[in-house]
Amino acid sequence: MGRSTTAKDAEALVHSLRSAYSATPTNLKIIDFYIAFAVVTALIQVVYMAIVGSFPFNSFLSGVLSCVGTAVLAVCLRIQVNKENKEFKDLPPERAFADFVLCNLVLHLVIINFLG
Repeated sequence: MGRSTTAKDAEALVHSLRSAYSATPTNLKIIDFYIAFAVVTALIQVVYMAIVGSFPFNSFLSGVLSCVGTAVLAVCLRIQVNKENKEFKDLPPERAFADFVLCNLVLHLVIINFLG
């Protein structure tokens, strides 16, 4: 009994994604892991809220929005630092990182203010 074409297509897709991602520069892979960590942390907080409850709802919102906001800012950093992106070719990586740090600072000041 042969494998279905869907399984073969899925295997080919995973293989092509893995081979394409192996050519990704190390600095972009580090940013990708940071994004994954922020998203997993947000998911853990949502699961915890679903199990335990959301008594201090401001704390829950602050934690989740902090993780999601940080992930979004990291995606923006990844887009700006990527050498293959022609739109930001004149932007030095140091400037992109400085923008990332400044925006994170503003984001977390707003989140701390939201906590009360």
